[in-house]
Amino acid sequence: MPSADPSLRQPRWYLIPLRVLLVTFIVTLISFAVSLFLGILGILLASRLRGTAHPNLTIAYRHIALPAAAMVAAIVVVSAAAMEIRHYRQQKTLQKLEHQMNGAGG
Repeated sequence: MPSADPSLRQPRWYLIPLRVLLVTFIVTLISFAVSLFLGILGILLASRLRGTAHPNLTIAYRHIALPAAAMVAAIVVVSAAAMEIRHYRQQKTLQKLEHQMNGAGG
């Protein structure tokens, strides 16, 4: 009696770019928000220590959050692509092994 695992389904290569872009977008958005928050806090702290009345908060966008998010996006797109490709190849190999075992056992 072959025991087919329903959790193993046919791997789909065309979903890899979609998942990579989705993960990259979400992680980049989160990193932009966190770095912007920390940048604003840092600029406010520095302006308070210097005694500046009106700090220029656009520095937090242009020079802190945007470069940080761009670096994170570059790292995430490469690592997510590598993980998704590795996962796809593992699923493909498991499918072949399962097919061989079901064919030989039956």
